[in-house]
Amino acid sequence: MYILERHNGRLPLRIKAVAEGAVVPVGNGRASSCIYSPQNTQCWTLTVSRAFFAVLFTVENTDPSCYWLTNYVETLLAQVWYPTTVCTSSRAQKQVLAEYLDETADNLEGLHFKLHDFGFRGSTSVESAAIGGAAHLVNFRGSSTIVALASCRDYFGAEMAAKCIPSAEHSTITSWTRERESESYKNLLKQFQGNVSCVSDSYDIWNACDKIWGEELKDLVIERGKSGGVLFVRPDSGDPATVVVKVLEILGSKFGISRNSKGYKLLPPYLRVVQGDGIWYESLKKILDHLKKHRWSADNLTFGSGGGLLQKVDGETLNCVFNCSYAVINSKGVNIYKEPVTDPGKTSKKG
Repeated sequence: MYILERHNGRLPLRIKAVAEGAVVPVGNGRASSCIYSPQNTQCWTLTVSRAFFAVLFTVENTDPSCYWLTNYVETLLAQVWYPTTVCTSSRAQKQVLAEYLDETADNLEGLHFKLHDFGFRGSTSVESAAIGGAAHLVNFRGSSTIVALASCRDYFGAEMAAKCIPSAEHSTITSWTRERESESYKNLLKQFQGNVSCVSDSYDIWNACDKIWGEELKDLVIERGKSGGVLFVRPDSGDPATVVVKVLEILGSKFGISRNSKGYKLLPPYLRVVQGDGIWYESLKKILDHLKKHRWSADNLTFGSGGGLLQKVDGETLNCVFNCSYAVINSKGVNIYKEPVTDPGKTSKKG
């Protein structure tokens, strides 16, 4: 009742934060400080910590009678670690993609669609998929996580924050049976205009690339390409780096290749590969490096990431912590911090 009567039901807290979506360099906390008014009882800060502190936001209690309030809201506010970490990981992967495109492609066109969100089905909840998926869309424009699009529309006014293309999954191929695998692929090409993605490893990815795509359906693939339709062949098993290069080699032998201005190989513009299995920061670099060593441009490849994007993170990935940094005790300001002798990396920011 006190907060209702004294503060009209509003929590007596002052929250300051960096702009949403801002890139915050690690170490910014060394050059910044909090400003407190005399009545503050406690100030808590959320930081990303490695060797230095990066302050993301501060929470200040403005009523001494509610000294407990900053600690009370910690559990809820600390959960910003999740979208922060997903967004940071997504951005780091974008930087890797940009680096390899810069080295092996003629331009960076299409970068915003190079890492697609496949993570909805592997998320712990609809809410987490919406939050993490929206965080990814700060960096990219491709997503199959529909709730992320709804979240961006409802909270940020983005009518259509991402796009995706018609995509076959294993059941839409295997339900045709192994004997009719080629027919299932042909049906996909006939049913949809424009870009389509077809998972092609339900039985034998090498045969699919060599005989089905490269011979039986070759003319149809080429014909669709004349009107701008692109086929994305999707392998989905095996060692990603090895499989992707072999798929490119087979498709290149069947459809032909060209070389860009930097000397790297390209499939025809109507044919590309999408790798959506086993993708996260480390594996992405490994695959792109393998492509580069075999003189294939990163332009040939698009990635999809599921659990590696939305689930392969936790609060310790970036060492996100929410700690008390300042208190007024008996009218005297006190810097609050911890400095464990067993782990200097857990030293918290004070002041």
